[in-house]
Amino acid sequence: MRWNCSWTEPLLLMLLAETLTSTATLAAVTRASLELYGDIHTPGEFDSLSQTRPNLCQRELPAIFFQTNKEVPVRGNGSSIYYQRIEQCCEGYHTDPYSGHCVPDCAHSSPDNCRNGFCRATGRCECFAEFVRNEQGACIHTCPIACQHGRCYLNGTCACHAGYTLDAETRLFCRAHCPKGCGTHEQCVAPDRCECDPGYRRIPELGCQPICAPDCGYGKCVAPNECECIPGFMKRRQRNVCEAECYLNCENGFCESRFKCHCRAGYRYDDNTTSCLPVCQDDCGHGNGVCIAPGICRCFQGYELRGNSCEPLCEGSCGYYGRCLTPNVCGCGPDEQHCVQGSCDANGHCQCAAGWTHFLGKCLEPQQIEQQLSSRQRRKDHNEELNYEFNALIGRLFNWS
Repeated sequence: MRWNCSWTEPLLLMLLAETLTSTATLAAVTRASLELYGDIHTPGEFDSLSQTRPNLCQRELPAIFFQTNKEVPVRGNGSSIYYQRIEQCCEGYHTDPYSGHCVPDCAHSSPDNCRNGFCRATGRCECFAEFVRNEQGACIHTCPIACQHGRCYLNGTCACHAGYTLDAETRLFCRAHCPKGCGTHEQCVAPDRCECDPGYRRIPELGCQPICAPDCGYGKCVAPNECECIPGFMKRRQRNVCEAECYLNCENGFCESRFKCHCRAGYRYDDNTTSCLPVCQDDCGHGNGVCIAPGICRCFQGYELRGNSCEPLCEGSCGYYGRCLTPNVCGCGPDEQHCVQGSCDANGHCQCAAGWTHFLGKCLEPQQIEQQLSSRQRRKDHNEELNYEFNALIGRLFNWS
């Protein structure tokens, strides 16, 4: 049997013999360095907001949502290592893009968040002069500039189009007219056409019913996002779902009993956070990203989203005869020999530029090889790379199975 090896392969075998003796010790050290320690303190409220400065609150979220590097262990700064504490505007406030301060939010009471007006307080929109709030809560022009669903005259009066009537309170804009009237929780949105009020949806035989998102659990939705619990169940602070009393956080779900969390569709129970985390197909490419919402992945550094999966990204191209194995590492041929800063040829080998040599999966200059050999700090990396290189080059010759 004759081996067709390059001049580096005997050197690889010598290095392999030298370093394999320390494999067990290095593996133990590696495991210890990656293990996380610390007591797990379950917070009183997983999504509780505790005000620290005016209109600015703190919230705890799963620390995994903030992981950006696949190789870095997740460790949050919250009540346990599995949570990350962040600051955000309290409920009813949003971040002003100019000042960065938390200012009142009128989005729930005004469809365009009080455009052409000033949001005095949460949900309280005051229109500027010559504007008036219409039936949807938006600030619209009044005569002589404009008249909603009507025509302005020089004397400042508004004449409504057919099918519309002047607003009884302000007489500054026109509302749609429904001669037969509308039912409970309905409004006239066009001449002789009624639709459910915002926060309601039409159900056959029941009419317009309130919507609670998420659902109420062990309760009944009695108004938009307002639940009424059945006897024996309760709502926790800052939560609207009706559930059993339990010690679990059970975010994105509700407690069926003291020790059981029922997750909503698209979520799966996680022991570390005692909550329900979103589920993505194929775990975002076998753990190459973070599932931040059901079916939605955010890829780690060095990976890109292809379809529903996070795949490694290599600068340039691995060529027709190679594929990207990990970020910026190509694999050549069926044995997937590592190739960094090189290209794969038709024989499945890594080809380097003139004057460079393939060494431990990389194309390096001679002085770089000397630095690699003299570095004791890279002994563990050498061990792993030598094993991989040995199997990719000649390891198959020793496989007698």
